[in-house]
Amino acid sequence: MGSKNKLKRFKENDQFENLVQPEREAILNDNFQWKGKWQSFFGNDNPIVLELGCGKGEYTLALAERNPSCNYIGIDIKGARMWRGAKTALEKNMKNVGFLRTQIELVEQLFAPNEIDEIWITFPDPQIKYKRTKHRLTNLDFLSKYKNILKEDGIVHLKTDSEFMHGYTLGLLHGKGYEVLYANHHVYKNAGSPAIVTEVQTFYEQQYLEKDKAITYIRFKI
Repeated sequence: MGSKNKLKRFKENDQFENLVQPEREAILNDNFQWKGKWQSFFGNDNPIVLELGCGKGEYTLALAERNPSCNYIGIDIKGARMWRGAKTALEKNMKNVGFLRTQIELVEQLFAPNEIDEIWITFPDPQIKYKRTKHRLTNLDFLSKYKNILKEDGIVHLKTDSEFMHGYTLGLLHGKGYEVLYANHHVYKNAGSPAIVTEVQTFYEQQYLEKDKAITYIRFKI
């Protein structure tokens, strides 16, 4: 994408009412205006679901269309990509969709305890190298952060094409005694896969499927 295109999108992002772009300093100083008040952002008391690393927001939008009685927030740091999801949500007048441009590691400063009902982690970078362990979105540090913002019965979903990420996460969950509700190492070839997992596909997921790459899924509680 050319720099002119990016600048144009960044400018439009500033005008989108469904896209929040807080200053990092405000977050770290606990001055983020929507923490603990996300239901006011949406204007209702419906459950709130996050998608972490939402990219263009394809999964966020698809989930929101299928579940209008829930509010969805896509989180990513790359504004040029997020522009597409925010713009589509506005064009479709989807009132149950919001986007938040920030770093995922700040989730505890962005949401209050017990504010979130579900978290979706879709095709994250598996960060395979050992020195990148701290960046894996299902490491113990991140799981602890998710636990702090999830409701008591809150659910986390991990959908990935990485067998490494799938196995790594399962190992951590079993090791900590967390409740694994469902696990499947190939959702498109094994019977019984949840419809919400197979019916919603990202652009990159479709490319993986064309190469006959296995798509894995875990649903768990922390």
